[in-house]
Amino acid sequence: MYGIVNKAIEDLIKENFGSEKWEAVKKRSGIDVDFFISNEPYDDDITYKLAGAVAEEMNIELSLVLQLLGEWWILRTTKEKYAGLLQTGGKNLKEFLSNLPVFHNHIMMIYPKLTPPEFKVSDKTDNSIHIHYYSKREGLQEFVRGLLTGLGKMYETPVDISLLESRDKGNNHEIFKVSW
Repeated sequence: MYGIVNKAIEDLIKENFGSEKWEAVKKRSGIDVDFFISNEPYDDDITYKLAGAVAEEMNIELSLVLQLLGEWWILRTTKEKYAGLLQTGGKNLKEFLSNLPVFHNHIMMIYPKLTPPEFKVSDKTDNSIHIHYYSKREGLQEFVRGLLTGLGKMYETPVDISLLESRDKGNNHEIFKVSW
């Protein structure tokens, strides 16, 4: 993953719990990196170790860490660094989610070495949509749940997110139903 993801974990912890807590997370993770360069790729293992160390250090489930990071990613990292890009996605939640399949095409122009997930949409209604999430990376479904929650907050639209299918249950991808 790119350094911007690891930097987001760092920023989330520092802003909410302080620099000392971040140092404790780094120590627990065994990652000895003084700073992350946003546009440089890093081994995925670093990100997984950092997220796991946050869970251990904060005594919370890894799934909650990933959800919080997903929300943070939308509401802080992406909104602050790529506000213009977010605005191209749509003027409301339904439009943004409908346009999600092409969103990573724009991201790949910024991060050419990115191995992005793929999103597809189906079952659109006036108040819900199914988001299909395909990724070579496993274990990030709760991060995606956090992204979807963050998008709901960004568009000031309360959402209910249900995981309908997952790789954990034999499917080849995750399917989320997002209702508003």
